[in-house]
Amino acid sequence: MSKTFEVIERVGISTEGISEAVKEIVLEANSEKKVGWFEVVEQRGRMTSDGKIEFQVKVRIGRKLKD
Repeated sequence: MSKTFEVIERVGISTEGISEAVKEIVLEANSEKKVGWFEVVEQRGRMTSDGKIEFQVKVRIGRKLKD
């Protein structure tokens, strides 16, 4: 059994909230290859030109290299 993981980072954006941005990143990554773990490493936001709040998160994702 492999105990080696690859680690990738992705940034997700949502106007719904931080948790929605994280959820979208993890689900998308899991559809490509099974996610073993994830951690939120950065949170930020901004105001869009039309006055909405945009939440941005950087997520680090770990995936096993071999099953």
